This record gives sequence, C-alpha cells and structure tokens, in this order.
Amino acid sequence: MSTAIPVLTIDGPGGAGKGTVCMRVAAAMGWHLLDSGALYRLLGLAARQHGVELTDEEALARLAAGLDVDFEVNRDATAVTTLLEGAPVDQLLRTEQTGSDASQVAAIPAVREALLERQRGFAKAPGLVADGRDMGTVVFPEADLKIFLTASAEERARRRYMQLKEQGLSANLSALQDEMEARDRRDRERSVAPLKPAEDAWEVDTTDLDIVGVVDMILERLRDVLPEQSPRPAE
Repeated sequence: MSTAIPVLTIDGPGGAGKGTVCMRVAAAMGWHLLDSGALYRLLGLAARQHGVELTDEEALARLAAGLDVDFEVNRDATAVTTLLEGAPVDQLLRTEQTGSDASQVAAIPAVREALLERQRGFAKAPGLVADGRDMGTVVFPEADLKIFLTASAEERARRRYMQLKEQGLSANLSALQDEMEARDRRDRERSVAPLKPAEDAWEVDTTDLDIVGVVDMILERLRDVLPEQSPRPAE
C-alpha cells in the first residue's frame, strides 16, 4: 500500500552502511531525510537548552512532540548537517553529556510515543528516506519500499575500525566486533521494536558490495515501485 507521501525505509544494524546510503538516496531523489537514531540525543540537547528537567516526563513529551529538527544533505551528498531549531548541532550531539541525556529520556514511555508521532511528521513532499532500526516495522509500516541492510559483524567492525583510524583514534578490531555482536543481540531481543526486517522488506547484504552499487540497486528498485518518481539530474 502506497502512502500519500512516498516513503522509503532503510533499517539494519550499525555498520551496515545505512547512514551513507540514506544520505545518497535522499540526495538523488531530492527527498527529505530522517536520521531516527539522532532524535533522543536531539531531545536531550533541546531539554538542556530550554531548561527542561530530564525527570519532567510531561514537559519532555511536549518538547518531543514539537521537536524542531531537520537533516540537511549537502550539495554533493557527502555530509548531513543536523539542525535543531535552525542551528547546526552535530558537534554537540557527540558529547558524553548528550549521550547520557539521550539514554535517560529514551526510557520514558510518553517520550517514546511522542517521538513516534514526530517521526511520522517527517513524511513530507516530495518524499522521505527514513534511516533507523524500526522504520519499516513500527514507524512507517505502510512505506512504499522497505530495505533491510545488513553485513557480517566482521565486516561492520572493520568499517568502524577504519573510520576511527581515519579520525586519528585508537581502536581494537576484535573488541569492536564483540561490541557489535553484543549490540545486535540486545537489539534483536529487546521487547519494544526489536531489530528485524519487516515481512515485506527487501534484504540487502552489503558485506561484499560498495556504497555506489547499493545506492544504484535501491534507486532502481524505487523506479520499479514508484515509476512516477525519478532521481533528479546530477548537478
């Protein structure tokens, strides 16, 4: 069933390439982008900026319902800028304080419910690419196309290791793989919105594929599902 606004969901574990693929597909289609994984950090940051106590569940839920957030892909589809109330906040989202705040607000049921509706509000013309872990199963169950990206834990750990090395940070490849496998188990076994493909999702294993190939495959599938849509011309 097609939604009024075209929606593509891309779910999967960390390191499968979701972020880069979503960014490039959104840029190619000229669609909006939702990075659902950033929302709890954004809410925690917004709460501090507005002086909302992280124990005030009612105020946090109101803030979540109206969270002023946008994800802007740059012209050459190499980076995404996260805007909170119109201001870029990418550096602030990476702090330990923001991570701690995110964990605290994510445990509040009223906040989770408010953010569920807020995520659905990202579906605006001309279309939406939604990146996450439960986009196709919970948030947009009637999306036009659902993708589940995966890769072996070994390959995902290797990718993360290379990212850290490029940033000049030290890392242990074996430890990264252990962490990913543990997180995978937690995500699969959690009682609320466990990580799993939607029944009608197209599963793509990216272990031996490059980003360009994956993006091209998804754009081709979008053309099949939504023949009236087409990627915008490259600038």
